Amino acid sequence: MNVFPVLRTVVVVGFGLMATVATAQIAGPDPKEIPVPRIPGPLGLLPGVAQLPVRPALPDVLTMNDGTRVRTPAQWAQRREEMKRILEYYAVGQMPPPPGNVRGAVTRTETVAGGSVVYRLVHLTFGPGEKLALDIGIFTPATGGPFPAVITQAGTPPGGAVLPRLPQGPNQGRGEDVLLLVGPVPAAPAAGEGPAIPGQVAGGRGSVTAESIATSATNRTLFQRGYAMVMYNDNDCAEDTTLRNLDGSWAFRNTRFPAAYPGYDWGVLAAWAWGASRIADYLQTDPQIDAAKLVITGASRSGKAAMIAAAFDERLMGAPVVTGGGGLGAYRFAGPRRSETLDIMEKKYPNWFSPNLHEFWGSREKLPFDQHWFLALAAPRPFLALEGDTDTISLPEAVRQSFLGAKPAYALFGAEERLGVNYAHHGHAFNDDDWSALLDFADKHLRGRKVERTFDRFPTEAELDAAAAAVAVPKQ
Repeated sequence: MNVFPVLRTVVVVGFGLMATVATAQIAGPDPKEIPVPRIPGPLGLLPGVAQLPVRPALPDVLTMNDGTRVRTPAQWAQRREEMKRILEYYAVGQMPPPPGNVRGAVTRTETVAGGSVVYRLVHLTFGPGEKLALDIGIFTPATGGPFPAVITQAGTPPGGAVLPRLPQGPNQGRGEDVLLLVGPVPAAPAAGEGPAIPGQVAGGRGSVTAESIATSATNRTLFQRGYAMVMYNDNDCAEDTTLRNLDGSWAFRNTRFPAAYPGYDWGVLAAWAWGASRIADYLQTDPQIDAAKLVITGASRSGKAAMIAAAFDERLMGAPVVTGGGGLGAYRFAGPRRSETLDIMEKKYPNWFSPNLHEFWGSREKLPFDQHWFLALAAPRPFLALEGDTDTISLPEAVRQSFLGAKPAYALFGAEERLGVNYAHHGHAFNDDDWSALLDFADKHLRGRKVERTFDRFPTEAELDAAAAAVAVPKQ
């Protein structure tokens, strides 16, 4: 583990320009960190940072581990498995296989939006002993179908079970190294106050009618354009907390899905993505849903999970929004313009990722992958990056480099235009412009409809400066 400061000359490449900036001091993890205990997973041990070579360039998506060049779709299928294994081990953590026993029971049905939309609350059960559960809300237009569907991590669905939540870690959200502390172990919930096993209902259910009316109104454009919306609370899959047990292990592994699979070291984001795949399992059985036209979206950390889900599940079109560090932008290019880097992610949010990613703090050029691999794994399915031109944590040049690195996989299928990007005028947010772009892109690539707009333009440095200046100027 690289724990001592290293003097390094940083080279920034962007928009056709290369400039060497001042030598910077880059440090690795603090030696006082309390480590996360290793979980021996099914992938065994792969080389650590000390055994890996320095790779300044993005690792090629079409070069197999033995050096063979991928030239056919059959070879790509083999390469995908190699890449998925590397990403699970180093990037997101090892996920359990599909449980194969997803069942859904419709617990509520009501018509909203003046009779134009039907809402269903569905309770899913699955996993070992069918003890895991997830409530999802499905909104569909009242007539027609089956409908293409957008799966979104938008909170507890109307009337869904409100599960208790672990507290945050003692220094979570403060910009501090969360591995320097462990927190108090939360007391077991009193009778009737919390779940004894993952998935048990606690806290009752919310008001269905009021919430479903509000949700249908907020997303009316989606339904008017002939799409269904499926919502779930990602924290019902794994709790986003940096709280740790006294042995240093993550407390989020004590609840929800990770508790049922103790032999896997998956991070929070991978658990959220795995939950989206269980929703896709159910939607394949729903006659109101066109299971061949499923989109997964989410913003920020949920966008990262959407990216992972689309990479690992071939049934999904990915449309992540403003993902920031650990999302769409290549780690090797992040940092300028105050954007989030691998080091920042591993300082503040190591619970989101594989425990094996932490040792690359200060050594990103030794990564055997980079974020462009997630985009490439989606090929040749449609994939749309939704970004904001004033979102400082997501660097456009890092995203552009990921696109360049992933395009060869799409070119293998003659599907380059299926990899798209859209920059809207906003910061770290998910707004109507993003929804419009998402639906236009899905119309074009999932429904074969003619769409005039293009999805291939990144902002220039001058445009980024102008957008930032416009935000900084107070409105009169």
